[in-house]
Amino acid sequence: MNKKGVHFRIKEITSDLAQFRDLSITIGAINQERWDEPMGPTPFPSLTTLRPWDQKLLSRYKPFYLPFCDLCCLCTYGKCDLTGTKRGACGISMPAQQSRTVLITACIGAATHISHSRELLTYVIERAGRDCPINVGGVGVEVEAPITRLVTGIKPETLGDLEPVLDYCENQVTQLLAVTHTGQEGNNLDFESKIFHAGMIDHLGMEVADIAQVSALGFPRAEPETPLADLGLGTVDTSKPVILVIGHNVPPAAAIIDYLRDNGMSSSVEVTGICCTALDLTRYSDKAKIIGPISWQLRYIRSGVPDVIVVDEQCVRTDTLQEAAHIRTPLIATSEKNCLGLPDRTADPVDDIVEGFVNGSVPGALILDTKKVGEVAARVAAAIAPKRKKHSALPTSHQLAEWAKKCTQCMLCRRACPNDLPVAQAVKAAAGGNLSLLDELYDDCLGCGRCEPACTQKIPIHSLIVAAADRKTREESYCIRTGRGAIQDVEIRKVGGPIVLGEIPGVVAFVGCANYPKGSREVAEMCMEFARRRYIVCTSGCSAMSAGMYRNEDGKTAYEQYPGGFEAGGIVNVGSCVSNAHIAGAAIKIASIFAKRPLRGNYEEIADYVHNRVGAVGVAWGAMSQKAAAIAAGFWRLGIPVVVGPHGTKYRRMLLGRADKDADWFVTDARTGESVYGGPVPEHLFFAAETKEEAMVMIAKLTMRPNDTSKGRANKLANYIDLHKRLVGGIPPDVFRLVRTQADIPLTMKDEIVMHLDEHGWKEGTIPDPTLLPRMIHKKKV
Repeated sequence: MNKKGVHFRIKEITSDLAQFRDLSITIGAINQERWDEPMGPTPFPSLTTLRPWDQKLLSRYKPFYLPFCDLCCLCTYGKCDLTGTKRGACGISMPAQQSRTVLITACIGAATHISHSRELLTYVIERAGRDCPINVGGVGVEVEAPITRLVTGIKPETLGDLEPVLDYCENQVTQLLAVTHTGQEGNNLDFESKIFHAGMIDHLGMEVADIAQVSALGFPRAEPETPLADLGLGTVDTSKPVILVIGHNVPPAAAIIDYLRDNGMSSSVEVTGICCTALDLTRYSDKAKIIGPISWQLRYIRSGVPDVIVVDEQCVRTDTLQEAAHIRTPLIATSEKNCLGLPDRTADPVDDIVEGFVNGSVPGALILDTKKVGEVAARVAAAIAPKRKKHSALPTSHQLAEWAKKCTQCMLCRRACPNDLPVAQAVKAAAGGNLSLLDELYDDCLGCGRCEPACTQKIPIHSLIVAAADRKTREESYCIRTGRGAIQDVEIRKVGGPIVLGEIPGVVAFVGCANYPKGSREVAEMCMEFARRRYIVCTSGCSAMSAGMYRNEDGKTAYEQYPGGFEAGGIVNVGSCVSNAHIAGAAIKIASIFAKRPLRGNYEEIADYVHNRVGAVGVAWGAMSQKAAAIAAGFWRLGIPVVVGPHGTKYRRMLLGRADKDADWFVTDARTGESVYGGPVPEHLFFAAETKEEAMVMIAKLTMRPNDTSKGRANKLANYIDLHKRLVGGIPPDVFRLVRTQADIPLTMKDEIVMHLDEHGWKEGTIPDPTLLPRMIHKKKV
């Protein structure tokens, strides 16, 4: 175990040898071994330590590039034309440039999570002490930090033990970013390997962040049935002062809750949130309410409901200060990474800051003291709410029609819309008094606001959409299960066997942002479909909110219909973005707890087990941010495929397998040491689906693994074929590649599958004990 180093000074000391004055002594970290498990082969891996494993994956899942443009503009040699076989002035090729761009994206995402983790860890250590014990689930979670154990070989016991883990993360991000400099790496596959490394480091940083806040802030600790939290604008009592928090770093928002509680104001002020700060705040207090995902920022601010806006870091609209000014709402920035050009009032007296906000002399301030943020936000909200009377930036019905009449039908708004929504047609109808088309746009609108700067008539189009749906907006009332954090070890023991053998058809994790092609309802529908089919469904971040923003015919959300345990048919909300680490951690724990594979510093063996035996799939249906790219990369290195929506192609490349190339799908049979055909499973590592229907079919297929038993493969095939028939039509054309033996055939579909197999000249094969690591042939199969 690592303990923080100590430093002390001695004014004067005399010995037989010499006399010393002003002696400064520093003792570094003290290593004290308290873990019986021997160290594995790859603790604290460098950029190239796991390169051989990455190359195995990349030889099967080759990058398919989707360039935004044909130029490289990163240095002063540029712009360099990279079309065809051309190379840039530095010698870089188009494939390498595209991979370099993805690496830069992944580095930004990883750096964001890791810097957040450092800030959070520093905060909780100041609050609870370096010796505060780590507790993410009590006796129910003995493997408290699976990613930390796997990557670094450290078994953390206190908050202080997490510091060297972040030291390593920060070092690796620096090394990775250096790779992207002009004249460094030139091979696209080595760039890809380093993308995987960035993803692994990102997951490690996320795990530290959530372990720290769960241990020190009293969040739920691996509790399957956490309470339901309010979700939606309709849950807000607008007769009270309303505070809106936006971002991902919960301490400032927690300070608001603390101040309200300590001063008897909890029931008289509403604290609402957008994005992951909101998710974590509901883990901290049952008084908090979630408005919605990142895409709801404009619509909520323009509604005029918030009396005070508090922003921290990540996924905050950079024009929030301007939007807040339109509704006369003061704004408090709380992060060094998001100052918004505001004056630093951290050292000023609270009374002076409050007075400036209340009299309207200042639109906003930067306050870096969390306790001061809590007091200022609460006092300002209480004082200003009666004066504001919920001033709105939304037009009245008459104003809406007048604005709509200015539309020239140039269609530039539709061209700017990421989802090609019929915006101009809806505005034209509104000019004639028909608001129904604008109302219909509301559910599919991403809230990006790109339509407004595109408009030559300066029409506030997003405001028109929100105003037309005002009644719907005000009545939106849903619920979400509070983020539970880690998965209990006992849950892993119960489902490990059924998952590995295929009896539970798979684990499907809906993660990422809200850049959906057709609104949030699709996420809820997919979650419920797979839960109904007895998959284990996990959610996190904005996707966790979206999963709860739809009610069935009985008026119930997904979280009210399905249990919260990590079990077949469960919908498991792990929490905010940093809680994604628990989803990867669950896959790792299956290999460690169920299969008894050594965990400590043993990345390749664990990843090989997960890839070949654990039917997990990540789904980032609304992927948007750099963080989403880094999260996906962490799953890729574990061999877990990720499906994204159509906007995911803007990450510039996919990782696709070729099912028709049999040579790509050979594995080593650990029983015999022979190289055998394992089948094209999972077929892809990173795949962009155009529609929800295509995504659902692909998810079902990507849960298949070479290790599936015949009973398990039949179960997975039944789901894959049924979804394909219902959503696409007919039996999938590749079933003959996925049936290994007659016993794999689902009994209820036997006749048509046998006919399909005969048409393709199918021959019976074998079921291997699969590994991509030849050294594993002597390992006992589990």
